[in-house]
Amino acid sequence: MDFSKFEQSIQTIFNNKELLKQAFTHRSYLNENRNLKLEHNERLEFLGDAVLELVVTEFLFKKFPTKPEGDLTTYRSALVNANTLAAIAANLHFSDYLLLSRGESKDMGRARQFILANTIEALLGAIYLDQGYNVAKTFVDSFILSTFDDILRTGSHIDAKSNFQEKSQEKTGFTPLYKTMKETGPDHDKKFVVGVFLDEIMIAEGEGKSKQEAEQQAATKAIKEKGWA
Repeated sequence: MDFSKFEQSIQTIFNNKELLKQAFTHRSYLNENRNLKLEHNERLEFLGDAVLELVVTEFLFKKFPTKPEGDLTTYRSALVNANTLAAIAANLHFSDYLLLSRGESKDMGRARQFILANTIEALLGAIYLDQGYNVAKTFVDSFILSTFDDILRTGSHIDAKSNFQEKSQEKTGFTPLYKTMKETGPDHDKKFVVGVFLDEIMIAEGEGKSKQEAEQQAATKAIKEKGWA
């Protein structure tokens, strides 16, 4: 796999090319190629997640010196959630470089979105190890924080749960109830499916890397389903 074009696109030339390759290596690929001396990207993802949260938190803390913690948390969630990261990864053509099993390669649905989001965190972990914090921060500034103005403009940071609850009580008299429908994956990489119900009728389902993210997506879908956008 030649990553030279990708390195140019992110303006980061790796010293350790194997570290870059590891960032794009999904566990499923190694399950089908057990003879290869490669590591999957989950440890890098763990590291990159922490780097991403620190950079984004520092950015928001400085940008909004008078905003309360709740607002900053909402902004951060909008910047680091799976939908945002997957869209950025897609724009950078991550799928051209992913090492996946044959089965995962064919799945272009929600599972691929999670893989893309996880891979961008793994790449950030690899950049941090290979180039240091400042280069990792530059990557986040260039490709993730640069989306913040659009997030504010489109209102995608708005708390969908609060919005749906307010509209539900106003229009139906019922308070939404959220139930975890499914929980998959290892402890460090959980995926949650949450349903939102009104009067015991499920309106929509959402998926996320946390229950909170899944609930927000379920609420967003429910608002559209009910025509309350």
